[in-house]
Amino acid sequence: MQEQQFTNIYGGAISLQCRSYDAASCREFSVCTQKLSLRGLTACTCAVWLAAYALFAYTENSAVLSAAIFVTLIGLLFYLHFVKIDQESLLVIASLGIQMTSYYASGKESTTFIEMNNVKDVVINEAIYMQKVIYYLCILLKDPVDPHGISEVVPVFQTSAARHLPTRWTASKAAGPSNSFEGAVQVEINMCILETTL
Repeated sequence: MQEQQFTNIYGGAISLQCRSYDAASCREFSVCTQKLSLRGLTACTCAVWLAAYALFAYTENSAVLSAAIFVTLIGLLFYLHFVKIDQESLLVIASLGIQMTSYYASGKESTTFIEMNNVKDVVINEAIYMQKVIYYLCILLKDPVDPHGISEVVPVFQTSAARHLPTRWTASKAAGPSNSFEGAVQVEINMCILETTL
């Protein structure tokens, strides 16, 4: 198992783990993000409850405190179950397909499977986000009607928000830069797919 450290666009640490299984055409890529910060959670909870207490002191209505506790608990449960992802996994079985799994902080798992005959290519795409150009890995799916067309673009590791490719990324673009997060994964996936086509 190989492990590489990267940073996300917010400066937080993320790790990329690559595992090869017995079959050479089966690889798994896992991205682990930072766990939920107890300090940040405590600060948010205290801020909400202090604001509720100030409103209670002004209105003298106890329903305000009850509502603050209820909203805080519901918000925390929603965040842990639907937003905060601790780990994302990409299992590539060249003869079968690609399985993407997200593991949420609450223990919930979300899995998506893409058959290999539907995959047209794995590319590094770019987008503009908050006055920056960001790069992300995505899978292009074949259009069933037009053999040269693309029916859908599926982003991979979308919640890890890995730091972007180097600004001086030149003609080696086609080979996939192995010094970046997206490039390292793209090269490995393309090699795994090519092994079955040869």
